Amino acid sequence: MSDNSAALLSNNFIYSAMLFYTLAFLSHAVEVAWSVKTPALGVKKTKLDFSRTQRVGRLASAFLILGFLLLLVGVIFRGMSANRVPWGNMYEFSITGALAFTAAYLFALQKYKFRWLGLPVSLAVLLTLGTAVTLLYRPSAPLVPALKSPWLVIHVSTAIISGGVFLLANCIAAAYLILDRYEQKSGRPAWAINLPTLETLDNLSYRLVALVFPLWSFSVIAGAIWAEAAWGRYWGWDPKETWAFITWVAYAAYLHARVTVGWRGKKAAWLCLLAGSTFLFNYIYINVWGTGRHTYSGL
Repeated sequence: MSDNSAALLSNNFIYSAMLFYTLAFLSHAVEVAWSVKTPALGVKKTKLDFSRTQRVGRLASAFLILGFLLLLVGVIFRGMSANRVPWGNMYEFSITGALAFTAAYLFALQKYKFRWLGLPVSLAVLLTLGTAVTLLYRPSAPLVPALKSPWLVIHVSTAIISGGVFLLANCIAAAYLILDRYEQKSGRPAWAINLPTLETLDNLSYRLVALVFPLWSFSVIAGAIWAEAAWGRYWGWDPKETWAFITWVAYAAYLHARVTVGWRGKKAAWLCLLAGSTFLFNYIYINVWGTGRHTYSGL
């Protein structure tokens, strides 16, 4: 197969994946919108009955899985078209990051049955892929000399996996804050009756961060080792290096506050979102408008 054919197949599979992510988003929206309000037992409130839309919800999950598989094939063909791992610019990092984010959600779906996260996850992935194919797309090309290293696979893959799990934890932290605000004012809203308790959301967000934080630590260390091999120094306070370290400090502070100070609930959720915002700032602003040696966005 020629490189051009592989690149064309990659594009087609990614566009197909976007179609199924769109169907998943619409199906999840229908699942919530068409749920029937029924009186809650023993109280003068209503709740949403999802029994009539369970089939739509299962269909949405199936669409999301198909979108994930198509995106996976698209990422593989992108790598084949360039004869390397597909992480050489911001477009490739974005499509692979969307893949990792979806994988983290599907893991949570299988383990915790959190289908309700499908709506924000499918929307976030659609926005990421839409931005990638419209603004960030660059034709397949050889790597710049500094990226030609085995550390590319080690450092970037761990960063992508960490980012996907961090963002899932942030979605859950945001859900916690939204539900907490509703419950403080007028009790749990009808559309959230079937969602997990606030304590469950709080604990799950913490567990996800605790699970992936060692991997992010390894990613930062691997980047420093790679920098020494490529540029003759382990650390130079390059903007991307600096913000990667800030993200590490922010998530370390989150874990420290949970374990030693006993922060729970809103404080922990806000701190988790703050840490996640540093990762997104590094990914978006530093990659596009930043200066330094880590300018591989192709823009």
